[in-house]
Amino acid sequence: TLFNIYFPNGKMSDERLEYKLNFYDEALDQFDKLVKAGKKLIICGDYNTAHKEIDLARPKDNEKVSGFLPVERKWLDKLVAHGYIDCFRHFHKDEPNHYTWWSMRSGARSRNVGWRIDYFFASKNLKFKDCYHLPEVMGSDHCPLVLKV
Repeated sequence: TLFNIYFPNGKMSDERLEYKLNFYDEALDQFDKLVKAGKKLIICGDYNTAHKEIDLARPKDNEKVSGFLPVERKWLDKLVAHGYIDCFRHFHKDEPNHYTWWSMRSGARSRNVGWRIDYFFASKNLKFKDCYHLPEVMGSDHCPLVLKV
């Protein structure tokens, strides 16, 4: 079962951040129900959160910015604790400088000052062969991701 989700952005207000976190929890409940029923899941999309410091170019500068807040990152930890695999990090564990989104301001993409906020997560009962990004493909402030199953 494939989910292609644009997860809410929490930058507008405290209420919007709360909405984002509630959305995350509701989505995880649905994922878990399907896996419990024997489904294999791929959950891809713009999660609007960078998980670890390695997932953005300037983690210290963004510690208090929605998209890298501890409470948002904690939910991604929770997703992993529930048995979902970050497919990209499965193959590229500690490799820095891999991003999927760059601000359109100040030539961030050409300088690779980005965030990894787009993911493929898979349930542990799904086997996959490779996962990578295509940062050279232009046309958006995000780049395409590839998951081979």
